[in-house]
Amino acid sequence: MGIKENLSYVRSEIERFKVEDEVLLIPVTKLHDVDEINLAISEGITDIAENKVQEILSKYERVNPVNWHFIGHLQTNKVKLIIDKVKMIHSVDSLRLAKEIDRCAKLRNITMDILIQVNVAGEESKFGISPVELGPLLKEIRENFDNIRIRGLMMIAPYSLDSEEVRKYFREMRKLYDEYKEEYGMDCLSMGMSNDFRVALSEGSNIVRIGTAIFGQRDYSKKQGN
Repeated sequence: MGIKENLSYVRSEIERFKVEDEVLLIPVTKLHDVDEINLAISEGITDIAENKVQEILSKYERVNPVNWHFIGHLQTNKVKLIIDKVKMIHSVDSLRLAKEIDRCAKLRNITMDILIQVNVAGEESKFGISPVELGPLLKEIRENFDNIRIRGLMMIAPYSLDSEEVRKYFREMRKLYDEYKEEYGMDCLSMGMSNDFRVALSEGSNIVRIGTAIFGQRDYSKKQGN
């Protein structure tokens, strides 16, 4: 199937498995061509995500109007390169990074929406703070940074061929979200990718980040730097 058919299928699966009234589908455009991205936009996609700063910079002027999201590990020295280009940064995992986002946003006279990335499974190979660090980080950001708006939480589940094996991590993340959402005015729970978005949706995700199921397998020979 092509991108159009894949989008139709993914949208039907979202409707089938979601428990939240509104779910935002964000295609992950990593290593995919501008023509492919623009085709998805022509099919009604309003938001896309990249995990490398360099890919945003190389595609930004050639992609049709769309909301950009940054979902990868963000180095502090590269915040200034995307602060005026992205709608939301999903991967805030330190006070140091939050401080730089706030500084750059202040220079641009904007308020940047962010999600806190939580490493619920404690995987050493993944970024994100531990659940016990979440409360203190939220408090520090709210009390010290005026140009950041905390919108919610994000996670990347351990990869498993059996998506049911990761349900417990989505469930734990939902509990964390419920614990803090009222106090911090959160409305975004970003969890679920191509291999596990159905389970994530059934556990309360309202943002799914899907690449392969829409665009097909990536060509890693086109890999770009950070």
